[in-house]
Amino acid sequence: MRKSNASGFAFSIFKSKFVKSVIMALEVEDLDNQDRFRQIMEISYHDLVQFIIDYLKKRSGLIIFYWSVCLVFLTIAVITIINISGYYTLRKIIFHSAIGFIILPIISIPVHELLHLIPYFISGARKLRVGMDLKQWLFYVTAHRYVTPPVQFIAVAVIPFFMISLSLILLTFFLPGLWKWSLSVFLFVHATMCAGDFALLNFYFVNREKKIYTWDDADKKMAYFYEEI
Repeated sequence: MRKSNASGFAFSIFKSKFVKSVIMALEVEDLDNQDRFRQIMEISYHDLVQFIIDYLKKRSGLIIFYWSVCLVFLTIAVITIINISGYYTLRKIIFHSAIGFIILPIISIPVHELLHLIPYFISGARKLRVGMDLKQWLFYVTAHRYVTPPVQFIAVAVIPFFMISLSLILLTFFLPGLWKWSLSVFLFVHATMCAGDFALLNFYFVNREKKIYTWDDADKKMAYFYEEI
């Protein structure tokens, strides 16, 4: 009897609208239904920097949170270098500064992008691509012609920031000596590297009264955003 009740409960969850909304993904063609959806914006990958700047400037609770976190991370780095400055030679401090400002950020790029890809892959997207635009100093991931609902888009955007930041905070407190400085610097630098992610999140936050779906044409390097009516 208990087994039957448990099975019925599990089945009811499976039939829930939430699960259906995750499992039964929309197709690009579904967004052409003008009775249900309306296109509200399209962005060329070549114009991403201007979009990022625009939405980093739009004041919101999310952007205040983001810049506040960056300031906190910078404060951690400053306190760290003050605490260790009298114990190490300038040469060693410069070397570990280079690790934090240059080497670790470069190494982290593929890790950061991989963390963006994981939520896409878990949800069933397979036409995944990683690209870069050196003229704009941008790296990006995309799921070609895959319609992304709001919750999933938010997860894709924030996972690298939170996972890498949390890992670095723990390492900064537990590792000895100059590694505290290297990692605290990288903690701040990586947060600034997430500016594009938070600009996209702010677009959703500013339009939070709307249910926004997005999909990318990686061949044309275009991103499209639709509002559910």
